[in-house]
Amino acid sequence: MPSISLLLAMQLLAGCESLLPSGNSGATVEPAPPVAETPLDPAQCPPVETVVCAEPEIKVVERVIERNYEKVVEVPVAKDKLVLGSEEFFTIEPGGVRLRSLVDTGAATSSLSVLELTPFERDGSNWVRFKLSDGSDAAPKKIELPIKRHVRVARPGFDRQRRPVVTMSLTVGEVTHMVEVNLVERSEFEFPLLVGRNFLKDAAVVDVSRKQVQTTPRLPSFSK
Repeated sequence: MPSISLLLAMQLLAGCESLLPSGNSGATVEPAPPVAETPLDPAQCPPVETVVCAEPEIKVVERVIERNYEKVVEVPVAKDKLVLGSEEFFTIEPGGVRLRSLVDTGAATSSLSVLELTPFERDGSNWVRFKLSDGSDAAPKKIELPIKRHVRVARPGFDRQRRPVVTMSLTVGEVTHMVEVNLVERSEFEFPLLVGRNFLKDAAVVDVSRKQVQTTPRLPSFSK
C-alpha cells in the first residue's frame, strides 16, 4: 500500500510540471493581437426617431393705457365783442326785471315768456299788455307796449303760433341793445328769456361750454 501511494504522488508531480510553460522562465509573454470588429449591418440597427421639442407657450399680455388730454381751444374774439356762455342773466326793460336766459344761436329773434298776455287798441294802434315775473315771490311787473308786427312760430310737436312782436331793451354785462322780442304766454318755463341772433349779431360771441360768463347786468343810464 505505501508503494502505491508513493507512485500516485510522483504522477501528480509529473503532471504539474507538464503544465508549466516551456523555455526560459523570464521570457515576456506578448499580448494577443486585437480582434477586428465586424461592421454591423444597417438593417440590424433600429430606425433613428426624430424628436421634436414643443415650443414653449408664450402669452403676450397687452396693456393699453389711455390718457385723455384736455384740449384748450382759443376762440378768436373780435375787438369790443362780448363773450357769452350758453346761459346768462339779462335785465329787460321796461320793467327792470333780471331774468335767467338761454343764449340760442339757432333762433333768429329773441323770445320772452309772459303772463296774462292781452292785446288792446290805443289811439288807433295795436298794443299789448302783459305781466313779467322773474320767478321769485315778488309781484310781477305790469308792462304795456305797442305791437310792431306779428310772427308765426313753429315748434316741434306744437301747432304754429301767432305771436306779437315788441321792441325791448336787453342788457347783459355792460352791453345794452334794443331788439325785437316776440311774446308767448306761458307760466312754466326754465328760461323765461331766449336770446336770439338779433341780439348777438355784431355784438357778441358764444362759448357754449361755459355758463354765466358775464357778471350782474349794469343798466344804462337811461334805464335808471
